[in-house]
Amino acid sequence: MTDQDSTRRPKYQRIADELRTAIQSGAFAPGDRLPGENDLMSTYEVARMTARQALAVLRGEGLTEARKGAGVFVRAFRPLRRRGIPRLAADGWAGGRSVWAAEVENRDLVVDRITVSEEEAGPRVAAALGLPAEAPVCVRSRRFVLDGKPVLLSVSYLSADLVRDTAVARPDTGPGGTYARLAELGHRPVRFREEIRCRMPTADETTSLTLPPGTPVVLIGRTAFTEPGRPVELNEMTLDASSYILEYDFDA
Repeated sequence: MTDQDSTRRPKYQRIADELRTAIQSGAFAPGDRLPGENDLMSTYEVARMTARQALAVLRGEGLTEARKGAGVFVRAFRPLRRRGIPRLAADGWAGGRSVWAAEVENRDLVVDRITVSEEEAGPRVAAALGLPAEAPVCVRSRRFVLDGKPVLLSVSYLSADLVRDTAVARPDTGPGGTYARLAELGHRPVRFREEIRCRMPTADETTSLTLPPGTPVVLIGRTAFTEPGRPVELNEMTLDASSYILEYDFDA
């Protein structure tokens, strides 16, 4: 961008640019309070609305958060590193460990809003699981809250005929989770496929994940397959993009 182009931009955007640069350079560290509306009005000789718009730009980008009665602060980013390949290794869940165990370490993880129900598969889920559209499926829905902040919504679909009256159909599936229980039922997952995309959240997702304005979500759809190649679970996850680093480490 040339100097001339820069001067043509609205004043609030230029103020936001300077504040963003200061955040990215470390001049304002995570948790630091940014100059308030009055400070910006004085420093840049602008109206209150201009100062308010500049701060709103940064909140919309997910760089800052407003605290009622205290001001606007740089958001702290302590990412949850999701190691896409080793987290699904069989020696983990087969040994009774959660796929989350290595990622969470000593942080406080709570799983809430757990519901388990039976529903008709419908065309999308049926296609993923190789079932008729009218077939019943077990639907497991839950939310993951890390250090008091919701970070993930997860919904799993499994053939109801496969898991009915088993631990998979209960809120607490036990050590190792769903995959360990499937293995005990003779349907051990041996291969996984994940599809990833991003978009802006729906209103319900924004509320459930308490997302700041402008924060996108990452959608991960994972299908688990048995040795014969039979799909046994479809897990659709909605991640707060500001809380995650997705890591994939594999040999060439």
